[in-house]
Amino acid sequence: MSESSKLNILVVGSGGREHALVQKCLQSPLAGKVIATPGNGGMASEVECFNVSVEDIPALVQLAQDQNIGLVVVGPEIPLSLGLVDALAEVGIPAYGPNKDGAQLESSKAFCKDFFARHSIPTAAYGTFTEVAPALAYLDAHPSPIVIKASGLAAGKGVIMAETQEEAIAAVKDMLEGDAFGSSGKEIVIEETLYGEEASIHVIASGEHFVCLPPSQDHKRAGEGDTGLNTGGMGAYTPTSKVTPAMQAEIEEQVIKPTLAGLKADGIDYRGTLYAGLMLTEKGVKVLEYNVRFGDPETQVLLPMVADDLVPVLLASAKGESLPAELQCHKGAAIVIVLAAGGYPGSYAKGQEITFPNTLPASSAVVHAGTTRDADGTIRTAGGRVLGVSGQAPTLQEAVELAYSVCDQIEFEGKYLRRDIGHRELNR
Repeated sequence: MSESSKLNILVVGSGGREHALVQKCLQSPLAGKVIATPGNGGMASEVECFNVSVEDIPALVQLAQDQNIGLVVVGPEIPLSLGLVDALAEVGIPAYGPNKDGAQLESSKAFCKDFFARHSIPTAAYGTFTEVAPALAYLDAHPSPIVIKASGLAAGKGVIMAETQEEAIAAVKDMLEGDAFGSSGKEIVIEETLYGEEASIHVIASGEHFVCLPPSQDHKRAGEGDTGLNTGGMGAYTPTSKVTPAMQAEIEEQVIKPTLAGLKADGIDYRGTLYAGLMLTEKGVKVLEYNVRFGDPETQVLLPMVADDLVPVLLASAKGESLPAELQCHKGAAIVIVLAAGGYPGSYAKGQEITFPNTLPASSAVVHAGTTRDADGTIRTAGGRVLGVSGQAPTLQEAVELAYSVCDQIEFEGKYLRRDIGHRELNR
């Protein structure tokens, strides 16, 4: 392929998900120049990074134009909810991700739950509230345990699992009267607690066309045994045997197809990732929520498992063209373990120097999330989730051993990780 026909790609975002996307794009024969904004320490070691905020839509469009970009891959939800894809479309630049209307599936939990009700998509019973009194009346009629969610974007943290009525009442008042989640919590969703195991299904969509990535499961709680505070995710693995081929078919028929048909019926041309957070209950599959971008840290295990070149698929989705019937994926399993800063998801130190092994074993990788790179190449901590260490192997047990062996060779002050990622699958 001639250099002139190659595609310049901009990846928007600064986390582990975006580093994994950068690495996948760099592998593509279609890719010309790959750049990122704002990037992180790991991305800066591999591609040119530009210091443009993901919330500065005009500056992102200008950057894409200045750099002759042929495909923008949008990592996080915030620029999607602010209409980055719409703004890029106006200047003729294809962008992978939904437009602002489609992004409401994630940016407003109230919109999403009402969409489920309108299109008969299986989910938890719920109520939506902006005032305290009716919310408390709903709690009276639906005793705890119950789930209270900030409707707006809250970086994966706006969910309270209230075990007692006192906790539920406090959560409602903190969000609606206080400032627990800022403007994101001024509308709340209260819903029944569902029991079962969670699973994640990631779909690349182009209108009603879609192709599925392997099913995965992530670990949201900070502590081992799935205890402690909710985080953005402490690790993930794929595949999960809980999602059998029969269940996968059920999910596609009862969840994915009616969702994409419902979006079309509502006048939304949906393109990009549709990420269904599912609860596998005794009464069947229920949708907990939708995200409109790849999950983090799930992306770090899903993308390495895809054997195909992903860039043409992302470009076809961005342009609203048809997609391949399926993606070729490697056999075996993959896992990612998050190395976090001590104290996460509460307060934590930044600026600690990180030391890495000189060489990595085959089939392992280190993806950067919250890092910066000094002028001399020193990598330092800059976030709560600092790094993701992934391993691929014929079995999950082998992938686990590979990834943890690398985790133990990486050092920074206050390093924290869970030692039981993948425990449910390993104990089946």
